Amino acid sequence: MKKQFLPFFQAQKSSSTALLKKVKNMTKEEFSKIDKFGVGEPNEAFAKYFIGQSFLKPLTDTKKGEFPIFNVTFEPGCRNNWHVHHALKGGGQVLICTAGNGWYQEWGKEAVSMEAGSI
Repeated sequence: MKKQFLPFFQAQKSSSTALLKKVKNMTKEEFSKIDKFGVGEPNEAFAKYFIGQSFLKPLTDTKKGEFPIFNVTFEPGCRNNWHVHHALKGGGQVLICTAGNGWYQEWGKEAVSMEAGSI
């Protein structure tokens, strides 16, 4: 059985319908060949915030003081539990959806639908 891997946070923009059809039946190995950033390692450090398997790939070196940017890839059916990213100002997280779709919600606001190209 092939698994679908959706690159949720990537700095690329493409047609969500075309990309979704392309990745729908790919194995992890097949997806890794076209993924710009790489799937990364199983996201065990933050597993308590997910239902299903996600993968985390650091894109910057935070140990060198670089701004933290991560590529998170979700297996089919993987969901992120509601959680908070605290920040003193300016927000605690930037989401860039490059394939598939999903939702996010800010405290006290309506839920917002995201699809490929949404920031």
